[in-house]
Amino acid sequence: MFKFWGSQEQEQARPQDVNPAQSWYPPSLVTSVTPTSSTSSSHSLQRPTERTLSPSPAEAAAIITLLKDKSADDLRKLLSDKDAYHQFLLSLHQVKIQNNIRDELCKETLQLARENLEKEPRIVELRNQCRIIRTTELAAAQEKLNELEKQKEELLRSCSPASLLQRLQEAMNETEEESEAFHRQFLHKEIDPGAFVQKYKKLRTTYHKRALIHLAAKASPTG
Repeated sequence: MFKFWGSQEQEQARPQDVNPAQSWYPPSLVTSVTPTSSTSSSHSLQRPTERTLSPSPAEAAAIITLLKDKSADDLRKLLSDKDAYHQFLLSLHQVKIQNNIRDELCKETLQLARENLEKEPRIVELRNQCRIIRTTELAAAQEKLNELEKQKEELLRSCSPASLLQRLQEAMNETEEESEAFHRQFLHKEIDPGAFVQKYKKLRTTYHKRALIHLAAKASPTG
């Protein structure tokens, strides 16, 4: 509660004039706010929690301004009548501001709740669509992705240096076998000499080109 000094009327309205049994305040609170003969001793009797919950100097001054013109009977009524105290509390400017803020927050919260409830059917619909996509389209896409991953791995293996050397060696062997077979046909006089020379030269040129490439690839650092 508040303590007032400086006028005879305020001295008459001291809390000890109120019977604790008739006050709606707890007896310990009425006793704890009883002023003593000096300001310093009054502050020393206040509990730490009361000082923490006390209003700021500006707020206290505004409240004192409202109370200083009240009669002793009015002040006693504030101490003994809970409804009168609440009515006075709700008339304070600071309390009105807090109540307005609380009301605005309640309205905004209710509005957000209504908006969320209105969106619930759409949320359910989207959730069902996601479930369908996850069970059908996603499964097909995952299967296609796995297939492409396998193709990529096969291409990487086929394009590796070792694989390329192996394929080049196989191509050399095929050209070598083809030229030898063509030479045997010429020896058996199965082919005209003019045609033999032209084709055999081409086969051997291809073989030696592949052989040089194969040798260079094996000699390179990446071979």
